[in-house]
Amino acid sequence: MGQSLNLLPASVDDFRRVAERRLPRFLFDYIDGGAGAEVTLRRNTADWEAVQLNQKVLVDASRMDTSVELFGQKLAMPLVLAPVGMGGMTARRGEVQAKRAADKAGIPFCLSTVGICPMEEVSQVSPTPFWFQLYMLKDRGVVQDILNRAAAHGVDTLVFTIDLAVLGTRYRDIRNGMAGGLGPWGRLRSGVIDYMLHPRWAVDVGLRGGPHGFGNIAPYVQQSKNPRDYLNWTGSQFDSSVTWTDIEWLRQVWPGKLVLKGILDVADARDAVRVGADGLIVSNHGGRQLDGVASTATMLPRIADAVGDQTTLLVDGGIRSGQDLVRALALGAKAALVGRPWVMALAAGGEAALTRMLGLIKQDMRTALGLTGIPNARDVTRAALLEQ
Repeated sequence: MGQSLNLLPASVDDFRRVAERRLPRFLFDYIDGGAGAEVTLRRNTADWEAVQLNQKVLVDASRMDTSVELFGQKLAMPLVLAPVGMGGMTARRGEVQAKRAADKAGIPFCLSTVGICPMEEVSQVSPTPFWFQLYMLKDRGVVQDILNRAAAHGVDTLVFTIDLAVLGTRYRDIRNGMAGGLGPWGRLRSGVIDYMLHPRWAVDVGLRGGPHGFGNIAPYVQQSKNPRDYLNWTGSQFDSSVTWTDIEWLRQVWPGKLVLKGILDVADARDAVRVGADGLIVSNHGGRQLDGVASTATMLPRIADAVGDQTTLLVDGGIRSGQDLVRALALGAKAALVGRPWVMALAAGGEAALTRMLGLIKQDMRTALGLTGIPNARDVTRAALLEQ
């Protein structure tokens, strides 16, 4: 066991194992866990693994190209770093490190509304635009101001999350004291042993990584004294009454690309097209909302058959390798998003570890392209899959 600690991570799961050792239990479980008994969480990865690639040989693979075009931008591979709430807690100023790694990899980074680093800080990394994720808040004036700030800092693609009308029941968070509005900072006394067992994180992030509030909403939380105030404000502002009419309003006030995240139903996909969304993300929130629903690998081809020729389809949930990226392209997506993998890599070793993980995924994808006889990612169709 001790010898294995010295081995280099070779897969996304390897980075996860390192992250589990380095993060306090409550934070690891918050990131790693899902809703309920985590049935959908497990389905997400298992169903991608069940999609069989069709191996073809004696096809010229000397010039392979993993790049794709997405919303007029060339990506080095069909991958986006998904928005992750509190992602910046896994490494010092985590979202900043993630943006740097994404820039080097030639892929987009999407900042969460409830990320630790504010958009003003992330925008200083480079002139390369980043994406921004938003929830609908009850105060539409705040929503409008956030949109104005995002546009002023170079954001041209807005990812709007639509599957959070109610918060999923997450057993791990309940057990660790993360649920009920406490958050990690509610455990400062009861979790002191957990902090002591993870001194690297406690010093690098806990002591030196501040401020630990939600940077993007800090201007609107009056007289906040600690991060719990941010959590309470955010919980009180989530709007459970949002309907397609609100999305129509959002389409009118946001001038850039609008991508709706949280589509898992064919009829909802058609409505997303109807209200003018530029794209949609087939997603079950990484299995963190309603347990027992279908995996994204299952729903992607059905939604692609229904609206794939009318909008830009993306997918997230369970993507863990370059082979999965090829599977996603074959089933109708233009690109895939990953959340847990990039956060776990940051926890395992910061920007350098994330850069390594992205390189491994890209190499995995090259292998899959070369051995399915489709050396150019833009040519991937369902022909890359074994007929069932």
